[in-house]
Amino acid sequence: MKNDRLIADKIMTNSPPQSKTPTESKAILSQLMGPEHANIHGNVHGGLLMKMCDEAGGMAAARHARHPVVTVVVDSMSFLSPVNIGNLVTCTAKVTWTGHTSIETKVIVTAEDVLTGAVVHTNSAYFVYVALDDNGRPVPISPLRCETEAEVECNKRAAQRRDVRLRNR
Repeated sequence: MKNDRLIADKIMTNSPPQSKTPTESKAILSQLMGPEHANIHGNVHGGLLMKMCDEAGGMAAARHARHPVVTVVVDSMSFLSPVNIGNLVTCTAKVTWTGHTSIETKVIVTAEDVLTGAVVHTNSAYFVYVALDDNGRPVPISPLRCETEAEVECNKRAAQRRDVRLRNR
């Protein structure tokens, strides 16, 4: 009987938990942009913004999976307007889709002029991650539970992006 309970506990800990909403794993990363972040044009390096997006997206994915994750795809990264030195950059990441072991996140980047309060949407990005177990092998994750029409629509578009990625392999 004690052995049965140990086996049941092991099965329970290896199983992904119940479904989660995008809000439950949302991640926000903010950083003030200084001169060390500037390119030759005096704006923030696009590569730095990509790194921040990957970190925010990875945090949201790991929160959802409750496992370490690795980046497997940068599906798209749009640069809508430059980020200036002195801006407070905020990357907000939410899970948009989950597969068996993979997670897509959407990251929205804004730049705030802290003196005027003006906020500009500067970037959007989609990243895909795979959750890993302690041995570095893909591990099953919780399904995504969409609660709003907007989340359902984001999830449908994410599934379409996945289909395109698979067709283009």
